[in-house]
Amino acid sequence: MPDPINKTYVDSSTVAKLFCVSTRQVTQLVNERVITAVKEKGNYKYDLPLVTQQYIKHLTERVAARGDRERAAELETQKLDAEIDYKRSKARITELELRELESRMHRAEDVEAMTTDLILTIRSALLSLPGRLALDLAELQSPAEVAERTKQEVYATLRELANYQYDPVEYKRKVRARQGWQDDLEGFEQGSFQN
Repeated sequence: MPDPINKTYVDSSTVAKLFCVSTRQVTQLVNERVITAVKEKGNYKYDLPLVTQQYIKHLTERVAARGDRERAAELETQKLDAEIDYKRSKARITELELRELESRMHRAEDVEAMTTDLILTIRSALLSLPGRLALDLAELQSPAEVAERTKQEVYATLRELANYQYDPVEYKRKVRARQGWQDDLEGFEQGSFQN
């Protein structure tokens, strides 16, 4: 029962206007125990400062709950984005590994090894020139003949080096060993897997 001296008690329509809701919504707030009311002669009466505090608390909790839901949704979105990025990265790595296995792409260390092998082949060819030419040059009489014979041997060496190729089967074997796969290259050696 409202205190007749306390003039803070108001009716549903006053609370509805203050809260910017309908009187029906004010009754619903009472039924949901968001705000408190006392019944006087079949009508609800409200302690205005108290119900204002209760309603502000209710709205604050709703905003906080919505913020929590939005934050949870944002975190879920970030998680899904991270999973997508991870799966794309894994797919890209797999694609690169396949290209490497198919010899359509080479790792830097493999290119370095193949280049080193080529340089050693060139070095060996150049260092063998004096031995291959020594007897022939000793029999020649003029510097022009020596120059021509040396030129012929250099050109022969260059033709030999022009045909130099890395061994694709050996390269595939190295790739498979690095990947930890079995060294089962019978199909490669027979040419059935080559591009």
